[in-house]
Amino acid sequence: MDASGTQIQSSKSARVREFVLLTGATVMLAFGIYVFRFQNNFTFGGVTGISLLLSAVTHVPAATLVTILNAAMLVVAFIVLGREFAAKSVYVTVLYSLIIYALEFILPLDGPITDEPVLELIFAIMVPGAASATIFHFDASSGGTDIIAMILRKYTKVNIGTGLIIADALTVTCSFFVFGIKTGLFSLCGFLAKSFVIDNVIESINICKYFHVVCSDPKPICDYICDVLKRDATVYEATGAFTGNHKSVIMTVMTRRQAIQLRTFIKKSEPGAFIMITNTSEIIGKGFRATV
Repeated sequence: MDASGTQIQSSKSARVREFVLLTGATVMLAFGIYVFRFQNNFTFGGVTGISLLLSAVTHVPAATLVTILNAAMLVVAFIVLGREFAAKSVYVTVLYSLIIYALEFILPLDGPITDEPVLELIFAIMVPGAASATIFHFDASSGGTDIIAMILRKYTKVNIGTGLIIADALTVTCSFFVFGIKTGLFSLCGFLAKSFVIDNVIESINICKYFHVVCSDPKPICDYICDVLKRDATVYEATGAFTGNHKSVIMTVMTRRQAIQLRTFIKKSEPGAFIMITNTSEIIGKGFRATV
């Protein structure tokens, strides 16, 4: 297979992997929200929080309201955003709404699955938080207030982050009056912890290893990086401040798995090399995240 054929095959494999991970994360998100948030009336904001509040007032199932609200927002997004609206977000939003709606019939619940509200709060934060982080990692969203943010970003100069935080805070505040102080306090804790969990999971997903290798002979190491690990590197010459000896410095970035392989190889091939390894979660360029 030639180089172009290999690239096409690699691109297809990446798309399949992305589709599988997006689907799994969406299922995980819907399950976590239905089982842990809906049954405890935990209101963290967004469409889920609004649906819970409306459900308490109108007695319409929250799962049905999530489906209706997300469908309405999708229609508005297509009208306002047109072709700029990402297909991945449409897929995730529709699938999420359908799963939430289906769970109401497949797994009917009339209350919390345990008598430990703190335990359920932890899962209500962690499970959807990890799923949302995975979805955001692939530049998609599960609909709801994310769509409103996209519309506002296009037509106004409003600080979207601040606006969404205020909207979610208002939803959480309403939970005190609708569901009582205890549930309101739990919802407030979840609201404060949600973004922290998402940010940390995203950082963990994106984390790479940034190498600075100071050595005498860079060729074996560079050959290993290019031929075996299929990465690239930058090499420049340097002079030791104390000894005055001339050295080569190799600069490269690896995934965590590749970093272990490279470190092991350097220790064997260049035992006198000086290696500096730094964690980084923002790598933009060929072989990593798309250039923006």
